[in-house]
Amino acid sequence: MSRLREIPGIGVDVVGDSADATGDPSFLRLENLDTDLRPPEVALAATRAAIDDDAANSYLPFQGHRSLRTAAAAHVGRIARRNYDPDTECVSVAGGLNGILNTLLATVEPGQEVVLCDPIYAGLVNRVRLVGGVPHFVPAEVTENGWTVDPERLADAVGPQTAAVLMMGPAMPTGLVLDDTHWSALAAACERYDAWLIYDAAMERLRFDGLGPSHPATHEALVPRTITVGSASKELRLIGWRVGWVVGPADIIGDIRLVGMTNVVCQVGLAQNAVAAALNAVDADADVATATAEWRRRSDTVLTQLASYPVIRPQGGWSMLLDTRPLGLSPSELSHALFHRAQVAATPMDGWGPSGQHFLRIVFANESVDRLEQLGDRFQLALR
Repeated sequence: MSRLREIPGIGVDVVGDSADATGDPSFLRLENLDTDLRPPEVALAATRAAIDDDAANSYLPFQGHRSLRTAAAAHVGRIARRNYDPDTECVSVAGGLNGILNTLLATVEPGQEVVLCDPIYAGLVNRVRLVGGVPHFVPAEVTENGWTVDPERLADAVGPQTAAVLMMGPAMPTGLVLDDTHWSALAAACERYDAWLIYDAAMERLRFDGLGPSHPATHEALVPRTITVGSASKELRLIGWRVGWVVGPADIIGDIRLVGMTNVVCQVGLAQNAVAAALNAVDADADVATATAEWRRRSDTVLTQLASYPVIRPQGGWSMLLDTRPLGLSPSELSHALFHRAQVAATPMDGWGPSGQHFLRIVFANESVDRLEQLGDRFQLALR
């Protein structure tokens, strides 16, 4: 089908399936965005209780349980410093990427452009293409402190063909963090060209600089244009629960709700109160901060282990990139050598946007520090 012509596989499943097939526990699993850090206990308890609750075994309500919508609207409102109505300005979705797809289907006409940073997660790019949109990439640049993208260059990418700007921070897979300078630059551009700002907030609190999230809706001009897509998978470590939320202006949320009923229909009933409980917990921020501190330790361990290789420091998130060009290898060649010579599973970014052919993605969220301390030796083994 024509809609699939420019949507290659993302490679994660291929590497992951191959590692699974070995049955070898010594493999370092750096290929998939998983984590071994446990979800909040309050969410686990609520999930167990839901098994015996008949109301959790239902399609209804299609827009998500009110407990979840109330918690999600309050969570986004606290970070964006404004109030959202859980009944008209919030809808639940089956995970963050389902929320992204539903939002793109509600905001992008075929042939219209969607502005993204590059490098970026293939799942975002491919959903733009799936709805018939045209990705317009703005290149991020490497500095000694990690990735950066010029705010004015980002704003200049918005034009008469732009339907939406799709931003994430910290971004997958780079760990790029956006701040108020980016939102300020985008505010005027989005208003001039009547474009939406779709903000993927899946990792917004997972920053390694100790600062809080920078939300675009804190800028008054962006309030009527910002659609926030959140997820329980990363910050709350509730990957298997498949619950997310979309928060934004009532008119567009009505359209996104309609898309959702036509698409996935509803979210996992057993999981919604559990996610609400995790969002509402008194220690929710402390829980996320504790997990983030551990992920930073793991990130720092990888950076130390690979200090002699062209690896780029992330500013947050679960992954980092290694530029394979100075090694004289393609990402696929390096991935193959690591897999077969050193029992390391890592994903080449072929098909992940314009610069994907240069980078190998390393996920540090799912392996302990003591296991990650083997990485330097394993790279030497793979490249000898």
